[in-house]
Amino acid sequence: MILEQFNKTFESKARLGIMSVLMVNESVNFNSLKELLNLTDGNLATHVKALEEAGYLLVQKEFIGRKPNTLYSVTVDGRKAFEQHLSVLEQFIKNS
Repeated sequence: MILEQFNKTFESKARLGIMSVLMVNESVNFNSLKELLNLTDGNLATHVKALEEAGYLLVQKEFIGRKPNTLYSVTVDGRKAFEQHLSVLEQFIKNS
């Protein structure tokens, strides 16, 4: 069954949004992701941590002046997994 091929990591609307934004941008900082996706700090932090633990996101922390800045980008494995997930989703839609 095609539903079994869905990547459970991307089942959340927030994670789909995070990956979608990062697939078309080289990197995006925490505050920009939070604003684009209308998420709270805690909600975004939880979802990016799950994506990072899955090996799909690279997290870079730096300081700009005295302010911390966290940048996120998609890993090669993350790009591949998300593209595969989207492909399965397209197949599901076409066959429905």
